Amino acid sequence: MKFDLEARDVAESAAGLWWLFLLTGIAWLVFALILFQWDYTTVYAVSYLFGFVALIAGINEFLTIGVWTTGWKIVHGILGALFVVAGIWALAHPHNAFRTLAELIAFFLLFKGIFDIMVSFVAKETLELWWLQLVIGILEIILAFWVAGSFRRSVILLVAYVGIVALSRGITEIFVAFKLRGIKKELAAA
Repeated sequence: MKFDLEARDVAESAAGLWWLFLLTGIAWLVFALILFQWDYTTVYAVSYLFGFVALIAGINEFLTIGVWTTGWKIVHGILGALFVVAGIWALAHPHNAFRTLAELIAFFLLFKGIFDIMVSFVAKETLELWWLQLVIGILEIILAFWVAGSFRRSVILLVAYVGIVALSRGITEIFVAFKLRGIKKELAAA
């Protein structure tokens, strides 16, 4: 019963923040579009790009902690801290960061894909479009293995992967925003 009360409290507070997910989702999509238009040809540019994206992803994780139940708050807090540490490291050591970006991006895509698949099955009862998050999760896992195998060959691939991550993050956050807006309307009616 406590879980039901906690989940309801979280749903009520999260529903009021639906606009935050909409704004961050739109920001991720704009960032992905801008990213695909630029020309990155140096190791330093790619490392700085990754550092910036990791910092923004970490801040984004911290901003959304309030909309999760206790267990997920811990997961998002740890993920946010890891993003911030990776971002700072990439900005402080850009030449060394490039060597390990393949592994970091591959692991990020793997864990993000696993997370999206888990959330899609957990939310299957309440979300009509749960399968969209499932498809995104599967694609992220496939990309993780592709990145791990061929990432070191081209700087352009790194930019493409960062853009794909930003694009998938934007789609996921907009999806969550409109689901939270629907929950807000349901709670207001009740």
